[in-house]
Amino acid sequence: MRIALCQMTASTDPKENLVDVQDQVRGAARAGARLVVLPEAAMVRFGTPLAEVAEPLDGPWAEGVRAVARETGTTVVAGMFTPAPGGRVANTLLATGPGVEESYDKIHLYDAFGFRESDTVAPGHRVVTIDVDDVRVGLATCYDLRFPELFRAHADAGATLSLLPASWAAGPGKRAQWDLLVRARALDATVWVAAVDQAAPDPGIDPEEPAQAPNGVGHTALIGPDGTVRGQLGSTPDLLIGDVDPEEARRVSRAVAVLDNRKL
Repeated sequence: MRIALCQMTASTDPKENLVDVQDQVRGAARAGARLVVLPEAAMVRFGTPLAEVAEPLDGPWAEGVRAVARETGTTVVAGMFTPAPGGRVANTLLATGPGVEESYDKIHLYDAFGFRESDTVAPGHRVVTIDVDDVRVGLATCYDLRFPELFRAHADAGATLSLLPASWAAGPGKRAQWDLLVRARALDATVWVAAVDQAAPDPGIDPEEPAQAPNGVGHTALIGPDGTVRGQLGSTPDLLIGDVDPEEARRVSRAVAVLDNRKL
Protein backbone atom coordinates (compact mmCIF):
# COMPACT_ATOMS: atom_id res chain seq x y z
CA MET A 1 0.00 0.00 0.00
CA ARG A 2 1.38 3.37 -0.98
CA ILE A 3 1.27 5.92 1.83
CA ALA A 4 1.87 9.68 1.80
CA LEU A 5 3.17 11.52 4.87
CA CYS A 6 2.45 15.24 4.53
CA GLN A 7 4.73 17.42 6.65
CA MET A 8 3.08 20.84 6.89
CA THR A 9 3.11 23.91 9.13
CA ALA A 10 -0.34 24.78 10.42
CA SER A 11 -1.32 28.40 10.99
CA THR A 12 -3.83 29.88 13.45
CA ASP A 13 -6.56 29.89 10.75
CA PRO A 14 -8.51 26.62 10.32
CA LYS A 15 -9.87 27.68 6.92
CA GLU A 16 -6.38 28.40 5.62
CA ASN A 17 -5.16 25.07 6.99
CA LEU A 18 -8.05 23.20 5.35
CA VAL A 19 -7.01 24.55 1.95
CA ASP A 20 -3.45 23.40 2.66
CA VAL A 21 -4.66 19.94 3.74
CA GLN A 22 -6.77 19.60 0.60
CA ASP A 23 -3.84 20.61 -1.61
CA GLN A 24 -1.59 18.13 0.21
CA VAL A 25 -4.10 15.31 -0.31
CA ARG A 26 -4.46 16.06 -4.02
CA GLY A 27 -0.69 16.03 -4.47
CA ALA A 28 -0.39 12.77 -2.58
CA ALA A 29 -3.12 11.20 -4.69
CA ARG A 30 -1.30 12.23 -7.87
CA ALA A 31 1.73 10.37 -6.49
CA GLY A 32 -0.40 7.22 -6.19
CA ALA A 33 -1.00 7.24 -2.44
CA ARG A 34 -3.94 5.28 -1.08
CA LEU A 35 -3.48 6.51 2.51
CA VAL A 36 -2.65 10.18 3.18
CA VAL A 37 -1.57 11.26 6.65
CA LEU A 38 -1.43 14.83 7.98
CA PRO A 39 0.04 15.92 11.33
CA GLU A 40 -1.56 16.39 14.71
CA ALA A 41 -3.15 19.86 14.95
CA ALA A 42 -3.40 20.17 11.16
CA MET A 43 -6.64 22.07 11.81
CA VAL A 44 -4.92 24.78 13.87
CA ARG A 45 -1.54 24.99 15.54
CA PHE A 46 -0.95 24.81 19.26
CA GLY A 47 -0.74 28.17 21.03
CA THR A 48 -4.18 29.06 19.65
CA PRO A 49 -7.21 29.14 22.03
CA LEU A 50 -8.43 25.66 21.08
CA ALA A 51 -11.93 25.82 22.57
CA GLU A 52 -12.71 28.79 20.32
CA VAL A 53 -11.93 26.89 17.12
CA ALA A 54 -12.90 23.29 17.97
CA GLU A 55 -15.59 21.80 15.74
CA PRO A 56 -17.61 18.58 15.89
CA LEU A 57 -16.85 15.70 13.57
CA ASP A 58 -19.77 16.75 11.36
CA GLY A 59 -18.60 20.38 11.26
CA PRO A 60 -17.28 22.28 8.22
CA TRP A 61 -13.59 21.51 8.77
CA ALA A 62 -14.10 17.75 8.94
CA GLU A 63 -16.55 17.90 6.03
CA GLY A 64 -13.87 19.65 3.99
CA VAL A 65 -11.48 16.77 4.69
CA ARG A 66 -14.16 14.25 3.75
CA ALA A 67 -14.80 16.10 0.51
CA VAL A 68 -11.19 15.85 -0.65
CA ALA A 69 -11.03 12.20 0.42
CA ARG A 70 -14.08 11.51 -1.80
CA GLU A 71 -12.64 13.59 -4.62
CA THR A 72 -9.34 11.69 -4.65
CA GLY A 73 -10.57 8.26 -3.59
CA THR A 74 -8.00 8.18 -0.78
CA THR A 75 -8.23 7.57 2.94
CA VAL A 76 -7.15 10.67 4.85
CA VAL A 77 -6.04 10.92 8.48
CA ALA A 78 -5.70 14.45 9.87
CA GLY A 79 -5.43 16.03 13.31
CA MET A 80 -8.17 18.37 14.52
CA PHE A 81 -9.83 19.50 17.77
CA THR A 82 -13.38 18.58 18.75
CA PRO A 83 -15.47 19.94 21.65
CA ALA A 84 -15.32 18.06 24.97
CA PRO A 85 -17.17 18.55 28.28
CA GLY A 86 -16.12 21.21 30.75
CA GLY A 87 -14.87 23.69 28.17
CA ARG A 88 -12.01 21.46 27.09
CA VAL A 89 -11.44 19.91 23.66
CA ALA A 90 -10.42 16.47 22.41
CA ASN A 91 -7.22 16.14 20.40
CA THR A 92 -8.79 14.13 17.60
CA LEU A 93 -7.61 12.27 14.53
CA LEU A 94 -10.24 12.16 11.80
CA ALA A 95 -9.91 9.10 9.53
CA THR A 96 -12.12 9.19 6.46
CA GLY A 97 -12.17 7.60 3.02
CA PRO A 98 -13.62 4.70 1.03
CA GLY A 99 -15.30 2.46 3.60
CA VAL A 100 -13.59 4.31 6.47
CA GLU A 101 -15.23 6.72 8.92
CA GLU A 102 -13.57 6.75 12.35
CA SER A 103 -11.92 9.03 14.89
CA TYR A 104 -9.31 8.65 17.60
CA ASP A 105 -8.97 10.92 20.64
CA LYS A 106 -5.43 11.15 21.99
CA ILE A 107 -5.13 8.99 25.10
CA HIS A 108 -1.84 10.20 26.60
CA LEU A 109 -1.85 13.97 27.15
CA TYR A 110 1.34 16.01 27.07
CA ASP A 111 1.74 16.91 30.75
CA ALA A 112 5.52 16.98 30.51
CA PHE A 113 8.48 19.33 29.94
CA GLY A 114 6.54 22.18 31.56
CA PHE A 115 3.40 21.81 29.41
CA ARG A 116 -0.06 20.88 30.72
CA GLU A 117 -2.13 19.65 27.78
CA SER A 118 -4.72 18.24 30.18
CA ASP A 119 -5.65 21.78 31.29
CA THR A 120 -7.37 22.33 27.93
CA VAL A 121 -7.66 18.84 26.41
CA ALA A 122 -9.73 15.87 27.62
CA PRO A 123 -8.14 12.42 27.20
CA GLY A 124 -9.46 9.72 24.94
CA HIS A 125 -10.00 6.14 26.10
CA ARG A 126 -10.35 3.95 22.98
CA VAL A 127 -7.73 2.04 21.05
CA VAL A 128 -8.70 2.62 17.41
CA THR A 129 -7.78 0.75 14.23
CA ILE A 130 -9.05 1.18 10.68
CA ASP A 131 -8.81 -1.01 7.57
CA VAL A 132 -7.42 0.55 4.38
CA ASP A 133 -7.17 -1.68 1.31
CA ASP A 134 -7.18 -4.76 3.57
CA VAL A 135 -4.33 -3.35 5.69
CA ARG A 136 -5.20 -2.84 9.37
CA VAL A 137 -3.87 0.47 10.66
CA GLY A 138 -3.61 1.70 14.27
CA LEU A 139 -4.00 5.35 15.25
CA ALA A 140 -1.86 7.22 17.79
CA THR A 141 -0.93 10.86 18.39
CA CYS A 142 2.35 12.56 19.36
CA TYR A 143 2.94 11.95 23.12
CA ASP A 144 1.40 8.48 22.70
CA LEU A 145 4.80 7.68 21.17
CA ARG A 146 6.29 7.32 24.65
CA PHE A 147 3.88 4.50 25.59
CA PRO A 148 4.76 1.20 23.87
CA GLU A 149 1.66 -0.56 25.16
CA LEU A 150 -0.55 1.39 22.75
CA PHE A 151 1.43 0.21 19.73
CA ARG A 152 1.34 -3.35 21.01
CA ALA A 153 -2.42 -2.96 21.38
CA HIS A 154 -2.51 -2.05 17.69
CA ALA A 155 -0.61 -5.22 16.86
CA ASP A 156 -2.87 -7.29 19.11
CA ALA A 157 -5.81 -5.92 17.13
CA GLY A 158 -4.21 -7.14 13.90
CA ALA A 159 -2.55 -3.91 12.75
CA THR A 160 0.63 -4.08 10.69
CA LEU A 161 0.99 -0.29 10.49
CA SER A 162 0.71 2.38 13.20
CA LEU A 163 0.18 6.03 12.26
CA LEU A 164 1.53 8.76 14.52
CA PRO A 165 0.51 12.29 13.54
CA ALA A 166 2.45 14.67 15.80
CA SER A 167 3.32 18.24 16.64
CA TRP A 168 6.52 17.41 18.51
CA ALA A 169 7.88 20.09 20.83
CA ALA A 170 11.38 21.47 20.38
CA GLY A 171 13.81 21.43 23.28
CA PRO A 172 17.05 19.89 24.53
CA GLY A 173 17.38 16.38 23.16
CA LYS A 174 13.83 16.27 21.80
CA ARG A 175 14.74 15.70 18.15
CA ALA A 176 17.03 12.80 19.13
CA GLN A 177 14.25 11.33 21.27
CA TRP A 178 11.87 11.52 18.30
CA ASP A 179 14.27 9.58 16.10
CA LEU A 180 14.86 6.97 18.81
CA LEU A 181 11.25 6.49 19.83
CA VAL A 182 9.72 6.09 16.37
CA ARG A 183 12.19 3.26 15.71
CA ALA A 184 11.69 1.72 19.15
CA ARG A 185 7.91 1.58 18.80
CA ALA A 186 8.24 -0.27 15.49
CA LEU A 187 10.48 -2.84 17.19
CA ASP A 188 8.27 -3.09 20.29
CA ALA A 189 5.26 -4.12 18.23
CA THR A 190 6.91 -5.36 15.00
CA VAL A 191 4.75 -3.00 12.94
CA TRP A 192 5.44 -0.31 10.40
CA VAL A 193 5.38 3.16 12.00
CA ALA A 194 4.50 6.26 9.97
CA ALA A 195 5.32 9.28 12.14
CA VAL A 196 4.12 12.55 10.58
CA ASP A 197 5.29 15.69 12.37
CA GLN A 198 4.47 19.33 11.82
CA ALA A 199 7.27 21.12 10.00
CA ALA A 200 9.31 23.46 12.17
CA PRO A 201 7.46 26.83 12.25
CA ASP A 202 10.80 28.59 11.72
CA PRO A 203 13.58 26.39 10.30
CA GLY A 204 16.11 28.99 11.49
CA ILE A 205 15.32 28.39 15.16
CA ASP A 206 17.54 25.97 17.07
CA PRO A 207 15.42 22.83 17.74
CA GLU A 208 17.36 22.36 20.99
CA GLU A 209 15.85 25.57 22.39
CA PRO A 210 12.60 25.07 24.38
CA ALA A 211 9.53 26.27 22.51
CA GLN A 212 6.56 28.25 23.80
CA ALA A 213 4.20 25.67 22.29
CA PRO A 214 4.64 22.20 20.75
CA ASN A 215 4.57 23.26 17.11
CA GLY A 216 6.79 20.65 15.49
CA VAL A 217 10.40 19.96 14.57
CA GLY A 218 9.77 18.09 11.31
CA HIS A 219 11.73 14.92 10.49
CA THR A 220 8.66 12.91 9.53
CA ALA A 221 9.70 9.28 9.12
CA LEU A 222 8.54 5.93 7.79
CA ILE A 223 9.99 3.09 9.87
CA GLY A 224 9.99 -0.57 8.87
CA PRO A 225 8.85 -3.29 11.31
CA ASP A 226 12.52 -4.18 11.87
CA GLY A 227 13.20 -0.65 13.15
CA THR A 228 15.03 0.57 10.05
CA VAL A 229 14.38 4.02 8.60
CA ARG A 230 12.77 3.62 5.18
CA GLY A 231 12.42 7.35 4.54
CA GLN A 232 12.77 10.62 6.44
CA LEU A 233 12.25 14.32 5.77
CA GLY A 234 14.07 17.39 7.05
CA SER A 235 12.58 20.25 9.06
CA THR A 236 10.71 22.11 6.29
CA PRO A 237 7.31 21.36 4.68
CA ASP A 238 7.62 18.36 2.38
CA LEU A 239 5.98 15.13 1.24
CA LEU A 240 7.26 11.61 1.93
CA ILE A 241 5.91 8.78 -0.23
CA GLY A 242 6.54 5.19 0.81
CA ASP A 243 5.26 1.68 0.23
CA VAL A 244 4.12 -0.40 3.20
CA ASP A 245 4.15 -4.20 2.90
CA PRO A 246 2.00 -5.81 5.62
CA GLU A 247 3.51 -9.21 4.89
CA GLU A 248 6.91 -7.88 5.90
CA ALA A 249 5.49 -6.99 9.31
CA ARG A 250 4.13 -10.50 9.67
CA ARG A 251 7.51 -11.99 8.70
CA VAL A 252 9.35 -9.82 11.23
CA SER A 253 6.80 -10.65 13.91
CA ARG A 254 7.34 -14.37 13.37
CA ALA A 255 11.14 -13.99 13.39
CA VAL A 256 11.52 -11.65 16.39
CA ALA A 257 8.44 -12.94 18.27
CA VAL A 258 8.51 -10.28 21.00
CA LEU A 259 4.71 -10.26 21.06
CA ASP A 260 4.55 -14.03 21.52
CA ASN A 261 7.37 -14.10 24.06
CA ARG A 262 6.23 -11.28 26.37
CA LYS A 263 5.36 -12.23 29.95
CA LEU A 264 3.84 -9.02 31.32
